[in-house]
Amino acid sequence: MRLALGCLLGAGVLLLASPLLWPRQHSEQGRNRGRLHERLVQAGLGHVSVPVFAAVSAIVALASATLAFALLGVVPLAVSAGVGGAVLPSLLVGWRAQSRRRSQRTVWPDVVDHLVAAVRSGLALPDSVSSLAHAGPVSTRAAFTAFDREYRATGSFSVALDRLKEDLADPVADRILETLRMAREVGGSDLTVVLRNLAAWLRQETAIRQEVEARQSWIMNAARLGVAAPWVLLLLLASRREAAVAYNTTGGLAVILGGLVASVIAYRMMIALGRLPEERRWFA
Repeated sequence: MRLALGCLLGAGVLLLASPLLWPRQHSEQGRNRGRLHERLVQAGLGHVSVPVFAAVSAIVALASATLAFALLGVVPLAVSAGVGGAVLPSLLVGWRAQSRRRSQRTVWPDVVDHLVAAVRSGLALPDSVSSLAHAGPVSTRAAFTAFDREYRATGSFSVALDRLKEDLADPVADRILETLRMAREVGGSDLTVVLRNLAAWLRQETAIRQEVEARQSWIMNAARLGVAAPWVLLLLLASRREAAVAYNTTGGLAVILGGLVASVIAYRMMIALGRLPEERRWFA
């Protein structure tokens, strides 16, 4: 009896301590990988895997640090160049993803209009979505072509929609596709009305966003210039031999690393203050 109670007590203690012994590293890593893969898809680089992207970032970081040390001979600047090289691919992917989402935002109302026309013409809902592979906007035809291929292979509208959501990786697309899924599963005669209202709302939101982004663009550019200007000046100073010797000291290391931390914090604050709220994806 004591042995059984001891085993139960040990099992209970093990279960209580399991979050500490086996933290959610794997789930967090998987979630981070999922976010990075989603960002790659949004940037049009869905064929690039996360390990390949990490390897490219590491190579760019090593090349940047090596080049900076070969040209200037300043170890702190080489370290800073390595950090910048490691972050640069992520920044480029983020910039490309944001640019594509901005351009795609003007496309979705046309997609909805094509869907409404297809539904009103008497096509079934899966056929209406498949028609966007050749009748919709050019930038979305590849994803809808994959949907048509997936639907014909599986015969499941829900599975094909999930695949389409992964290929598009866009919150507006999620809203449209979940509306179609609901109409397919529970039925409804007001689908065209709902889609028309959604298209009108999307056009209005796009116009407002474009106006706000146009007003904020010069502020964002000035902030980026303010972050980059000290580093350009530092590179010019480090090209002189006596300055390079001074920066290789402990004090020079502290100055450069402190400037790097301050630049990163200032840049992140600038992005956070100037960024418009983005919609979250639906059931992604």
